[in-house]
Amino acid sequence: MLKFLLHTCCAPCGIAVIDELKTRHDLTVFFYNPNIYPEGEYLKRKKYVVQICEDWGVKMVDFDYDQTAWSEATKGLESELEGGARCPKCFRLRLEMTARYAKENNFDIFCTTLTSGRNKKAEVINPVGVELGAKYGVKFFETDWKKDGRQEKGRIMVEERGIYRQNYCGCVYSKAYDADKAREAL
Repeated sequence: MLKFLLHTCCAPCGIAVIDELKTRHDLTVFFYNPNIYPEGEYLKRKKYVVQICEDWGVKMVDFDYDQTAWSEATKGLESELEGGARCPKCFRLRLEMTARYAKENNFDIFCTTLTSGRNKKAEVINPVGVELGAKYGVKFFETDWKKDGRQEKGRIMVEERGIYRQNYCGCVYSKAYDADKAREAL
């Protein structure tokens, strides 16, 4: 069985993926999301990932919450819209830490649930993972977790379990962007 490290951004994006991988691989969930703002939101999202892992007996690594690292990685891109040039920098920061951890802890393969997000493009995220996999010598599993009914399955699983579903990507700028969109809709 392959040692598989799965970067998970939140329970809604992760639940169907974790469910699919937990019997196929020696799975460890990696929670590293310094982009999430404010810290209370970060803790709420982490709580539900921890809950899923505990309920299913899946190992989990809770990595540091380091807003400074995220701010430095995205410096100069504060005015970018959601989905703009800031997002790939954010993906890279989180995937690089995942790849590095995978290498240092002898994982065979790593991946991310980021491609589960309705506004996250696998064609942007997967090449970053492949590049970092080559850099660290750990295979990156390329996929779009939205496909093959996983997004709907995840939605149902979240609803059935009463899991918190956030209404913005995570960073302070996406929170502001979603608030602006909501005001425009009124």
